[in-house]
Amino acid sequence: MSDKKQLVMGNNALALGALHGGCDGFFGYPITPQNEVPETISRLFPAHGRVFLQAESEVASINMVYGAAAAGKRAMTSSSSPGISLMMEGLSYIAGAELPCVLINVMRGGPGLGNIAASQSDYFQATKGGGHGDYRCIVLTPWNVQEMYEHTRIAFDLADRYRIPTFVLTDAVLGSMMEPAAIPDDPPPVRPPAKPWATTGLNGRKQHNIVNSLYLEPEALSDLNERLQAVYRGITQNEQRHDTRLTDDAEYVLVAYGVCARIGLGAVKLARQAGIKVGLFRPVTCWPYPSDALRTLMTRVRGTLVFELSAGQMVEDVRLTAPPGHRVGFFGKMGGVLPSPAEVCERIREFVGDADG
Repeated sequence: MSDKKQLVMGNNALALGALHGGCDGFFGYPITPQNEVPETISRLFPAHGRVFLQAESEVASINMVYGAAAAGKRAMTSSSSPGISLMMEGLSYIAGAELPCVLINVMRGGPGLGNIAASQSDYFQATKGGGHGDYRCIVLTPWNVQEMYEHTRIAFDLADRYRIPTFVLTDAVLGSMMEPAAIPDDPPPVRPPAKPWATTGLNGRKQHNIVNSLYLEPEALSDLNERLQAVYRGITQNEQRHDTRLTDDAEYVLVAYGVCARIGLGAVKLARQAGIKVGLFRPVTCWPYPSDALRTLMTRVRGTLVFELSAGQMVEDVRLTAPPGHRVGFFGKMGGVLPSPAEVCERIREFVGDADG
């Protein structure tokens, strides 16, 4: 295995992460700005004895993922915002059937067809369920090409560990950009856990396994939901992930994820040069939200500013996290407009000035 860095496009790193994460089959349908993911996988997977299938639609794709996951295989799909929307019914079925799978969403502007520029307006869809029913998905949010690769690999392990759909939630900028990343030529072999629940025939069992999300009796459906909620509580306790920069002496904190965290770190450094003690808090999992670490940080800073490419979605989780009386501000851009670090720094100045005033 080599740790030598190579210049890699974000979407290609996602594809390599899927290959090295032991994905057995990809089922998807083209949509910009994630098309390099299935394009790269269409070359990689058959060469390594894996399955690549371009389905006739996003609806078909997610149901193929359902079938492969039910058979105990590591299965995935990738799409962009409108395509993910079409998958929501199938995703709810997968969650109700307690199946692991991986979904990649390279977010674009919306609502509707919108545009192909970077956005973060799918946050609610990914972190709050998206389809019908009380279900959750683990949501990983990379901020560079290295994490595009690593998070995709990790996603398959998390999905199997908890038998839960797992998102890699990224955006058009990270998907299209190229930067150095350490991606091994010969990664260690993947050893997925045993899946005694899978529909693989009798194999010595007396009864067939049944994978199902239909429970006509209210008591049976209630039992399923209680079991799922117990799993979600365990994930919330064990899988909160975050990253901090320049927070040791911070008086204020900027919260951002994905491409916004990259812009935000530049803004934080500019603010520091101007004498404003601000740090960056970056959620690495947006579900489970890293509330424990953020709340601890909030107890010793004067205020928190949230920066995201939406009308205000993640900010709701930050407000739910905040201790009583803690000041939370918001700065958002929509439609694919990306502010510069200087613009975000100016908003930090205004936020600090309002607090001091």
